Amino acid sequence: MSQEKTHVYLMPGMAANSSIFENIHLPTRDFEMHKLDWFIPDKNMSLGSYAEKMAKNIIHHDPVLVGVSFGGMLVQEMAKFMDTKRIILVSSIKKKEELPRKMIFAKYTKVHKLLPTGLVNNVELLAKYAFGEAVHKRLDLYERYLSIRDKYYIDWSIDQIVNWEQTEYPQNLVHIHGDKDAVFPISYIKDYISVKNGTHTMIIHRARWFNEHLPTIIQE
Repeated sequence: MSQEKTHVYLMPGMAANSSIFENIHLPTRDFEMHKLDWFIPDKNMSLGSYAEKMAKNIIHHDPVLVGVSFGGMLVQEMAKFMDTKRIILVSSIKKKEELPRKMIFAKYTKVHKLLPTGLVNNVELLAKYAFGEAVHKRLDLYERYLSIRDKYYIDWSIDQIVNWEQTEYPQNLVHIHGDKDAVFPISYIKDYISVKNGTHTMIIHRARWFNEHLPTIIQE
């Protein structure tokens, strides 16, 4: 009798589409991968309401939810509407105490509302928001990955990140973080699996590491 496969749902980071997972491969004998994509939120939509709507795309019982960056925050909110086998964060945070000081400063000063998000069609600027790093090389690649260019969505996402209020996280959560992450510096992160020289975009550039380790992490 064949063992039932584990269903793994993948949520990309802010402004990115699911093609960031194109080099992530799990053994098809044990796993089935499902890629999720952002939709434009309704006006004044809360992160919880957004998560509840996104959760309707999950059609399997006890899935594994993998979220990158802001997508990692979202899958934690989605998990409040379902039972999950495991929640895996990549380059993300699991509670508000892990936000870097500059984001906490933005929360109280509202300075993030002054960001020139109207220039979202400038891929280099969008990459700075989404990845925390300059992408002077391979711009065509990042232009393909960063396809969510709606100004309202970008403003909404940044606002949800800096105002996230979570103080406790689920016990079935595993946090994978690069020690060179420029968006969520590792000095603020607790209880994680470290990826040496991993940056905020390591889901793209360190796919081999994830292909090697994710199966074990999921099944532990």
